[in-house]
Amino acid sequence: MSRDALPGLTLCNNAMLRRATRKIGQYYDDVLAPSGLKATQQGLLYQIHIGDEPAMGAIAASLIMDLSALGHTLKPLIRDGYVETFADPDDRRVKRVRLTPAGLVKLDEAMKLWRRAQQHFEDRVGKDKAARLREALDDIASMDFDPPPATP
Repeated sequence: MSRDALPGLTLCNNAMLRRATRKIGQYYDDVLAPSGLKATQQGLLYQIHIGDEPAMGAIAASLIMDLSALGHTLKPLIRDGYVETFADPDDRRVKRVRLTPAGLVKLDEAMKLWRRAQQHFEDRVGKDKAARLREALDDIASMDFDPPPATP
């Protein structure tokens, strides 16, 4: 295939989404840095908090990640005493998670920084445009993307 037959970077949905994700992710990480958390960790603490001791499978599904990736992300939060896991009392095969008291304090600290990041982002992008962006991304995340059929 010649170079001329390849679409430009700006035509690739995946490349542009990853580019924007890296940019915005780095921005939120920078603002959250004083808390000692990355944006992914803050988001995970928040999901655990609103989930009321959710099962790990439910968290993984809501964040569209596999259980091993979730476990990897949880390890430093468990090590630092912000999160604990426990067996579901009704089905010991199900592992649940909850915030510790230290985790609640850390989440509160991180959420104050997150609110600053969120406000600044919306000031730069525009509140309506940011809301449309979240809605579009949520719609896309809820779609099933099966690979296209192979062509002979």
